[in-house]
Amino acid sequence: MYKNHVVATVVPAHNEERLIGRTINTMPDYVDHIVIIDDASSDKTAAVVSEIAATNKKVVLLRHEKNKGVGQAIASGYVWCRENNVDIAVCMDGDGQMDPEDMPNLLEPVVNDETDFAKGNRLFTGEAWKKIPKIRYFGNAALSFMTKIASGYWHVADSQTGYTALNKRALQILPVENIYPRYGRPNDFLVTLNIYNMRVMDVPVKPIYGIGEKSGMRIWRDLFKIFALIIRLFFRRMTQKYIIRDFHPLVFFYAFGMLLLLIDLPLLGRLIYYRIVDGRFPIVNALALIFFTIIGIQCFFFAMMFDMEANKDLKGGAR
Repeated sequence: MYKNHVVATVVPAHNEERLIGRTINTMPDYVDHIVIIDDASSDKTAAVVSEIAATNKKVVLLRHEKNKGVGQAIASGYVWCRENNVDIAVCMDGDGQMDPEDMPNLLEPVVNDETDFAKGNRLFTGEAWKKIPKIRYFGNAALSFMTKIASGYWHVADSQTGYTALNKRALQILPVENIYPRYGRPNDFLVTLNIYNMRVMDVPVKPIYGIGEKSGMRIWRDLFKIFALIIRLFFRRMTQKYIIRDFHPLVFFYAFGMLLLLIDLPLLGRLIYYRIVDGRFPIVNALALIFFTIIGIQCFFFAMMFDMEANKDLKGGAR
């Protein structure tokens, strides 16, 4: 236990036979349950975990007969935690990229009721720039910026991290069974947390690379899929939080801003057409384009300001 709180680590694993043993064996003593979810691995991941579980009663092995994705693996772990009265569920990957020494930093604000969800942030220090592969660093930064807008948690960064701690209240309230199954799961979960008005805070953690881990993510293929998902998540949050569950006029500012910027497209096309075809530069057309662009961007900024104000109490931290 950690300060009288039952702690379980939820570890999704797919083809991690080389590193899953290290992940389990370096788990801190205060962890009460080590829940490994084997997501239909084709290697010996399950066998390695079973062998360790024979001598370590903390280890629990859950198996998916079919590959369901990292999100559904975590969902299975969260459901187990909820059904077994766990106080704090810490999510870690099975590839050894998360330092167990950072776990108390995640647990402390949850134990002290400063937040409902503590998430690691690898970008706090200069180490991240040196250790994280550059293409992943920039991809993470871009996704984190978009996730701020989509989720309403304007204070969080490193949206793609999987090192998190979730409290008992959130385990009981959130629809954890419906976690997005594939890449994009962290972005989807942050939006869900915001819809349910959960407090979230970032905690500095150390990035670990170069220990033999191998990501299944294909940057250029999956990055655009996640971008598309984040756009859908933005509309989902606007609908669920500011229309269905409650109402806030910021949706009008977002809607009007989008409408004006959409009107810009035919105006821009017309301007280019006349410029190319007969060399003319329609002044009224150009002024309308500038006007709609400025007003549209201003509407977006006002909507963002209203959103920040509406979510200011969801910033975890000492009260």
